[in-house]
Amino acid sequence: ELGASISGAFSSPDVFALTAGFRRSMRLCRRRSRTTQQSCYSRCPSSCYSTLAAPYEEVVRYQRHPTDRNRLIILVGPAGVGVNELRRRLITSNPREFQSAIPHTTRVQKSYEMNGREYHYVSKETFENMVYSHRMLEYGEYKGYLYGTSIDAVRTVLDEGKICVIDLEPQ
Repeated sequence: ELGASISGAFSSPDVFALTAGFRRSMRLCRRRSRTTQQSCYSRCPSSCYSTLAAPYEEVVRYQRHPTDRNRLIILVGPAGVGVNELRRRLITSNPREFQSAIPHTTRVQKSYEMNGREYHYVSKETFENMVYSHRMLEYGEYKGYLYGTSIDAVRTVLDEGKICVIDLEPQ
């Protein structure tokens, strides 16, 4: 019954296999414990106790030590789930602490845009050289133009003492 309710809550077959294995191992230990007085953990610690403890991990709030560098936060999700909105709201809520890295693109600069503000506008050859020299953290193509975030752009934000926040679509 426990496995059925858990497997109903999760659609992944891996989760069901874990819960089914957990149920089976606990049943085996209960059946054996009737014949002997040893505890389940002392007889089969790898199949019972660790299976129970493995899916859970203690979570504590991360508190950065003043001498530690700020970290990069990457928000990942498919188009339309709101990772861009989440990034925007996070930066708007505390612009002194959070900032987004300025991405690179091979797209033509529009009249109202400034190089280094919306994007770093580079040639296709320069962009590809950055990719081949492993200077891009992530990159992709959209409507025939290349877009990406360079490691230097992220370092620029981190060197300003801010937390760099970027959003990505898994491709």
